[in-house]
Amino acid sequence: MVIKEDVILGCNVQIFHPHLVNLYGCKIGNGCKIGTFVEIQKGAIVGENCKISSHSFICEGVVIEDGVFIGHGVMFTNDLYPQATNTKGELQSEADWQVVPTLVKQMTSIGSNATILAGVTIGKNAMIGAGAVVTKDIPDYAIVAGVPGRVIGDMRNRDNSNL
Repeated sequence: MVIKEDVILGCNVQIFHPHLVNLYGCKIGNGCKIGTFVEIQKGAIVGENCKISSHSFICEGVVIEDGVFIGHGVMFTNDLYPQATNTKGELQSEADWQVVPTLVKQMTSIGSNATILAGVTIGKNAMIGAGAVVTKDIPDYAIVAGVPGRVIGDMRNRDNSNL
């Protein structure tokens, strides 16, 4: 694994075990923490003060705003109809498909092993539960769980008495 020269790293970015991280052509904001076995592809943008936990994959076309938590093993996708070959039966190249962008707004938390499908927007301060599969846009402050992910609550109404 490698951190390529074309990566733009902000100030005070912590990369745990950089020899076990794969970053190329991406932008990482100030104060971020990047865990072991993370891959962040070209064109992906991570805002300031984000935490990307180990074994997560952030592909081209993903924009993560400030203060976002990404749990362990979170997977993003950027193609709604992925295929290995083009219409001629040849392996696809970048010319054979288009990146479908995804946006994660500020202060959102995404639980371990969640999968985020291409083309969605996750609203600010949302909470995506562990193992959820997000297939459509998520409103601000929503609590989402399940497969497919469904809104089950609102972060503004959660019971904090046991925290």
